[in-house]
Amino acid sequence: MLAPNSLAAGFAVVDEAYDIAFDYLRLAGAIPPMFGAHEQLLDVVVDLYCRGERNKIRLANRAIAAFQNARRC
Repeated sequence: MLAPNSLAAGFAVVDEAYDIAFDYLRLAGAIPPMFGAHEQLLDVVVDLYCRGERNKIRLANRAIAAFQNARRC
């Protein structure tokens, strides 16, 4: 079981990575300006975190790339 501090730190990393990716995609025009939370983007960030990625910048960059690749298909 995770210690409460590490669990809170995990939530913070996921939250910050999601915010970075969401803001970038919104400013790039990939997500409409008035759009709320984007579940697909959040799922990618959480999945990457569960696979062991803990760096918020790398999480955000990989989530952005996955989101853009999914939209191309």
